[in-house]
Amino acid sequence: MTHQHPGTLYVVATPIGNLDDLTPRAARVLADVSRIAAEDTRHSARLLAHFGVNTPMISLHEHNEAQRVDTLDGYLAAGESIALISDAGTPLICDPGFVLVRELRARGRHIVPLPGPCALVTALSGAGLPTDRFTFGGFLPAKPSARRQALEKWQGREETLVFYESPHRIVHTLESLCEQMPERMVVLARELTKTFETFLQGSPASLRDQLEADPNQSRGEFVVIISGAPPAVQGDEQSIDANELLAAMLAEGVGVKQGASIAARMLGGRKQEWYARLQAMKGQH
Repeated sequence: MTHQHPGTLYVVATPIGNLDDLTPRAARVLADVSRIAAEDTRHSARLLAHFGVNTPMISLHEHNEAQRVDTLDGYLAAGESIALISDAGTPLICDPGFVLVRELRARGRHIVPLPGPCALVTALSGAGLPTDRFTFGGFLPAKPSARRQALEKWQGREETLVFYESPHRIVHTLESLCEQMPERMVVLARELTKTFETFLQGSPASLRDQLEADPNQSRGEFVVIISGAPPAVQGDEQSIDANELLAAMLAEGVGVKQGASIAARMLGGRKQEWYARLQAMKGQH
């Protein structure tokens, strides 16, 4: 039997592109459960039809998830088993399902996750950037000011950074990276597991230029992977080295804005703070 425990919620990862990536175990669960909670039932109907699965579906998306908890809990209490799927990849990872899983766990329900496709892990495994430590930040904010603030928060992190991005915002995100992390190595992974799967690697500026020169490279959903910051100097030594660095840049005629970017890159911290510090030092001379 595929499942032995009645009243189980199965969290099932589905393909992010290539339908051959659905595991045999996932296919069996989808066929054997009483019903499937799907992010978009019309979208999932095509997937299920491909595998000859006729299990009834119920919608569960970001707008109705909280209202679905009691309904699905009732099915589980009656001994039915349910599969939770999103449109693609692993549910809960930038997709609905967290509220449902949290609430059902609190009620003592049996929950079984099935491993499978996940865009961020797939991208990391082929990007060639360090994977011993990484931080996943989901989608960056759409508004430029909020996106800048978010990137400032991540700027000093030494581990690899991973974000999702949509095709209509990818160039704007690269422009933000040009301003705030211009020296970082960036890998763009798009159309993962699909016919036109592409990995592009370079500085934010070079990648922005590539995408602007070839609009086809802006199609599809993106995983943006950014190399971590160099280790920041710590303790009292940092303030001494910082003063020397700032004074040297001013003496060499480096502009305050450019100097602030260099200081943030080398020593960590917020670019605005280094800008204010440079302005103050400049005013003393």
